[in-house]
Amino acid sequence: MSEPPPPPAPETERHFPCVACGADLRYAPGQTQMRCDYCGHAQDIPAAPQAARRAALRPLDYRVAVAERLPPAELEEVRVSTCTNCGAQVEISPDVHSTECPFCATPVVTDTGTRRHIKPQAVLPFRLTEAEARAAFRKWLRGLWFAPNGLRRFARGEGRLTGIYLPYWAFDADTRSQYRGERGTHYYTGSGKNRRRHTRWHSVSGRVARRFDDVLIMAAQSLPRRYVRALEPWLLSDLEPYDPGFLAGFRAEGYTVDLEQGFDLARARMDEVIRNDVRRAIGGDTQRIHAIATETSAETFKHLLLPIWVAAYRYRGESYRFVVNALTGKVKGERPWSWLKIGLAALAAAAVLGAVILYAEAG
Repeated sequence: MSEPPPPPAPETERHFPCVACGADLRYAPGQTQMRCDYCGHAQDIPAAPQAARRAALRPLDYRVAVAERLPPAELEEVRVSTCTNCGAQVEISPDVHSTECPFCATPVVTDTGTRRHIKPQAVLPFRLTEAEARAAFRKWLRGLWFAPNGLRRFARGEGRLTGIYLPYWAFDADTRSQYRGERGTHYYTGSGKNRRRHTRWHSVSGRVARRFDDVLIMAAQSLPRRYVRALEPWLLSDLEPYDPGFLAGFRAEGYTVDLEQGFDLARARMDEVIRNDVRRAIGGDTQRIHAIATETSAETFKHLLLPIWVAAYRYRGESYRFVVNALTGKVKGERPWSWLKIGLAALAAAAVLGAVILYAEAG
């Protein structure tokens, strides 16, 4: 299950002291407030003015960023600590010398270092509480056959879910594609049982164009990419300009997939859509695509933070992870198998089958 660690990037946790008692405030999911778990004091997160909102959500020029010519206001310096198993970054308070990685439950000891990276521009605030995420997790678990009892105890509340903001790149681009291929038209000969379908092919070529907006690419490698894709869609209409108040009591992982790597992954997703556009443009009953050449322009991006609840569970020395979309409640995860339960089920099935055979023979 373990994967080689990706390049380092940070995961941070923001702290806001309560003015009433000094304890840490925590963002209240689904609201625009931070609350104190000890005295109940609430502090509003002020809404951004419209002008500031538009500026914060305005995409940045991809080519300028790749050339490292972004203005200093778009960059920040961060401290880092690395999980040696999955590569996630965990920032630990000075008085703490070790903790567990929230992604894979591996012990993490303190490390130091800094790196300069692109600031987050916008955030999707948590909507589901931990209790609501656990309920979604339990519902998902009920659909799993032969899960170990330890996993079910974890779901009942003995294991903690951690709220984390994952880094994402959201890419925009205009694309123009030239294609060559063949259009297939079906025709039939014979009748009845002798009826046969044939295909007549004609060479075709042409162009298609498309504007892509907000192609989302997870900018970290701490979780399997197929899992986070399964959490889509994300409700980007609920994006808020970045405000550290939304991060109070939660962690925000830094990106380990740089901008150029992210755009390559986005191009692969764009190519899937363009290929379907080409098939429609070729038309006919079936299509053969021989070549597609795509050019992109007006490439822009945003650096976003999207919320998940994650649980890391260790079973027989292996790490298993479960993630919940903290807006929609979609769940995806790895699952261990209880071979004892599978063996008992097989024995029970064999016993039932044996009884049926004996009954049949006796009859």
